[in-house]
Amino acid sequence: MKQNFTVRQGALDGVEAFLSVAQHRSFRRAAAELGVTPSAISQAIRALEARVGAALLIRTTRSVGLTEAGERFLLRAKPAFEELVAASEVARDLGQRPAGLLRLTVPRAVVPILLERLIASFCKAYPDVEVEIVASADLVDIAAEGFDAGIRQGQFIEADMIAVRLTPAHPLTVVGSPDYLRRRQRPELINDLRRHACLRMRRSNGSIAPWSFVNGNEAVEVIVSGPLIANDMPTMLGGAVEGLGLAQVPEPIAAGAVKAGKLVPVLEPFAPMAPGVFLYYPSRHQMMPKLRAFIDHVKSRSDSILLSAAGKVRAKTNMQRR
Repeated sequence: MKQNFTVRQGALDGVEAFLSVAQHRSFRRAAAELGVTPSAISQAIRALEARVGAALLIRTTRSVGLTEAGERFLLRAKPAFEELVAASEVARDLGQRPAGLLRLTVPRAVVPILLERLIASFCKAYPDVEVEIVASADLVDIAAEGFDAGIRQGQFIEADMIAVRLTPAHPLTVVGSPDYLRRRQRPELINDLRRHACLRMRRSNGSIAPWSFVNGNEAVEVIVSGPLIANDMPTMLGGAVEGLGLAQVPEPIAAGAVKAGKLVPVLEPFAPMAPGVFLYYPSRHQMMPKLRAFIDHVKSRSDSILLSAAGKVRAKTNMQRR
């Protein structure tokens, strides 16, 4: 038969009073230590003895001693109570200052282009906080999986989350290597993708994502095919760099390879806009200081990140106009 190990309400009442009397062998000194009257100490211990079902103390007019039951109770209760006090102090410390383990779930692609600078500066500013980054393309339930916050593209964030913008909106760009585009005729229209090898992304729910475009004011989704299916952007981008085919990725992820001449954007007039990257976290009335410190840190640096990204977009737009 399953046993019930739930601690009943009030089971710990009187334990601190008993431990203090056992230490001092005096109701008066125990009362002074705890800041109550000797009468209150006596009542608390009588109630404890009633719940335990045995006398714990031997009281005379001259001294206070322990019964055998009291000795055994002291042996087990003292270390347990000290652990409870220590646990309370640790929890109180975490609730009063930024400290402890901060767990973040992020896509692997954003770590080198966005998160490394934020984490490095945060760790220097808050040395008592340990940061754990779990890089994964999966859309996890951050509360159920024990994460404090996450970083994701805005379109993948649930409506009940609080989101802090990290980047401006950006296009989803189709890119291919110069070698691949020499072997295949460069696509000029969306329908031209039928003749191309297209690298695809498998979503966390198991489905393969279509490619998204805009044609005038109309949103268009296209089912493509190709030699590689991946579940993260860096793998798909790497396949494109190696000439396996075309890939559709957020522009910031491809920017380094494009600048280095390893990839070339195509179908740019049809590129849809993605909402950008956000830090998100549950709405909590009692937020731990470590998370509050990280959010404030991100907000204090998000303006410079946004301005830098916006400057790159303006520079690219000006070059295209020329």
